[in-house]
Amino acid sequence: MMRSLHKSILSFIIFSVSYSSFTKAETEFSGQINLDFQYFTIEALLPDQHDSYLSVGIEPEIHHSWNDDQSSFLFKPFLRADQHDDNRTHGDIRELYWQTVTDDYELRVGISKVFWGATESQHLVDIINQADLVESFDGEEKLGQPMIKLSFEKDWGNLDLFILPYFRERTFTGEEGRLRPTLLIDNDYSQYESSDEENNIDVAIRFFTTIEDWDLGLSYFDGTSRDPVLTPILNAQSQLILAPVYEQIQQIGLDLTGTVEDWIWKLETIHRNSEREAYNALTGGYEYTFYGVMESAIDIGLVNEYLFDSRDEDATTPFQNDLMLGLRFNFNDEQSTEALVGFIYDLDMQSQLISLEANQRIGDNIKIELEVRIFTNIDIDDLAYSYRDDDHIKINLSYYY
Repeated sequence: MMRSLHKSILSFIIFSVSYSSFTKAETEFSGQINLDFQYFTIEALLPDQHDSYLSVGIEPEIHHSWNDDQSSFLFKPFLRADQHDDNRTHGDIRELYWQTVTDDYELRVGISKVFWGATESQHLVDIINQADLVESFDGEEKLGQPMIKLSFEKDWGNLDLFILPYFRERTFTGEEGRLRPTLLIDNDYSQYESSDEENNIDVAIRFFTTIEDWDLGLSYFDGTSRDPVLTPILNAQSQLILAPVYEQIQQIGLDLTGTVEDWIWKLETIHRNSEREAYNALTGGYEYTFYGVMESAIDIGLVNEYLFDSRDEDATTPFQNDLMLGLRFNFNDEQSTEALVGFIYDLDMQSQLISLEANQRIGDNIKIELEVRIFTNIDIDDLAYSYRDDDHIKINLSYYY
């Protein structure tokens, strides 16, 4: 089904691009190649895991526009080869869509990525695209999502309507990979509440507007949850594994950002309902920036957020009653050097996560990124307990062309 869907979308896009030969057209080729190295500072808990991982990724991009940019086509595939983790050796179509823009509406058809959210520590309302967990432990990297998106931009705000005809399963680290639960998560045993499984048609709507200094987003989603419930089962070899179970949910979301002088106030909150449970969750806080610290070019932002989930100890996320503190450094130099140091503290279990994210541009085409994750005092009842020995350093070197 996914193959036939891709073929249908591709045929439609090829026709649109071919038609552009009768009009003024422009094609741009770009992309990136990156070398990724991860080093784990503590010996692995499981015998098949390793201390270091090397991988290479490529993400080319073809952008074609015509009719004075009113119509466009974008193709962005992605491929990674990993030294040890078979699951991380994978490919994806990040984006493959045709888009037209008129005075009244914007229509996008194909595979695309959409981001909703405001806060720093997690994005509760961001529900359109599936997380690519083999690429990013924090879920920031996303898989491409087949969609039809119709947008209206009016004086009173923006309205986006989505039809999502195919579901993408979450990617998980393989048997030799690290940052995974003790039990292996096996997508071959995925289960769905919907009888249509991955062919269930999801729908979503989002309204976005700006009121003076505040940006407000309201969203609604009805369909297959992007967050699976991991259920222990026996596989065909009578081994205990975790099977992803994808429920049908309805989610109402609100995201809010306010800029008041040197303060940025942020809030994301959701109400999610399923056959199994209903709950509320929120993340909210602020960022206060000190500009030109000690008469230098450096700006330092103080980030403080609270993370809450009404399910308490039954939550499927470790962030049910947590506090996040962070410092953001913007050096305002020619190399665009930035860094974010973060600390998340579990107010119930006293578990702690320390993180560092930094990046710097080298010349016009090279960018180096550094990521550090340290897990300390992880409680045995914490969902992050499986990662207690997964402190690691990650270096990513990207070449843009």
